[in-house]
Amino acid sequence: MTFTISRRTFLAAAALAPVTTRLALAADAPLRIGYSMCLTGLFAQAAPSQVNAYELWKDQVNAAGGLDVGGGQRRQVEFVSYDDQSNPANAVRIYEKLITQDKVDLLAAPWSTPIHLALAPVLARHKFPMVGNTAASVKLREVKPGYIWFPTAVIPDKVGEELAAFMAKENVKTAAVFANVLPLAQEIKTYLLPALEKHGIKLVANEDFPPDIKDMTTLISGANQSSPDAFIVLSYPSDTFLFATQAKQLNVKAPFVLSLIGPTIQAYQQAFGTGANNIVTVGHWSPNQSKWPKAKPFYDAYLAKYKEAPDALDSVLSFMSMEILEQAVATAGLDREKLRETIASATFDTINGPVKFDGVQNTTTPTSFLQIQDGSLELVWPEQIKTKDFRPKTGW
Repeated sequence: MTFTISRRTFLAAAALAPVTTRLALAADAPLRIGYSMCLTGLFAQAAPSQVNAYELWKDQVNAAGGLDVGGGQRRQVEFVSYDDQSNPANAVRIYEKLITQDKVDLLAAPWSTPIHLALAPVLARHKFPMVGNTAASVKLREVKPGYIWFPTAVIPDKVGEELAAFMAKENVKTAAVFANVLPLAQEIKTYLLPALEKHGIKLVANEDFPPDIKDMTTLISGANQSSPDAFIVLSYPSDTFLFATQAKQLNVKAPFVLSLIGPTIQAYQQAFGTGANNIVTVGHWSPNQSKWPKAKPFYDAYLAKYKEAPDALDSVLSFMSMEILEQAVATAGLDREKLRETIASATFDTINGPVKFDGVQNTTTPTSFLQIQDGSLELVWPEQIKTKDFRPKTGW
């Protein structure tokens, strides 16, 4: 004899089930973490570095039995994600949906400073903590502390000051500065120019360019006539690739060459081979820093999974943010207020060393610079964490 049970009857029976049974069922359910990502639009080129780091973290957590949510309980992790099309307004709508409709257990961060800043009021309104990652701006300090934190050390005022000091140490006397008109590049330039003047470094060129620039030959050749000691290109990935291509064509001979965002991506070295050698870029992590015992295992695991090296900025920051969230949940569980208090006060052990927040900002990781040396990303500034000495660029 066959019996059929209606959905209504099943739900009614479930409602009458013992509380312990229902709690057990909830404990067995996957833990859902929501985020939006710029899979399309202006910032789409950056998405893989962040998504890959999230997926690697999830794989490692699940392989260990799931996320520790306290009390000896572990739950398998799954992501709920949407394409925000690189649009802050879309991201706001998505995170509202994740919180109120999808009812995710935790949140992970999107990409870019504008989207992080747009989300801060949403998180505060819903009292839902989120550890940010790929946001860098002095404006981050204006965010009211409470439900969002920023682990990056790429804060423009510090970058400008430290870059000028680094250049002065390497005996740079003259420099050409080119800057994308997008916010991060312009903020860094605002602080870099007076810092260069303070260190007695003379500007031979100071030009801005649009995000969709297709030809930099006029900029490069004009500055090249003055034979500057340094080319400082405050660029985003697409123009970073363009500059390297045309710098080689125009035989740039400056011993100090910096591109802002892009050289840490594996594709950059693949595209330019030995031409990428001795390029300087922003970044505060290297797999070769022995003071951070988690750094090399992260690098090896990422390389094994994706057959390429991690982006030393976005991939690292994204993985760090999930490490911080993981450790905070193990301490506080899923209670959002306890989670907020833990993130705000604890010190976290990450692939980039210890992290502790003062308000919204990471106060322990130093502002640093990387250099590509024979295919390896080496920290060359500041002295206390460098893995190799700076090497002058001698060719393309």
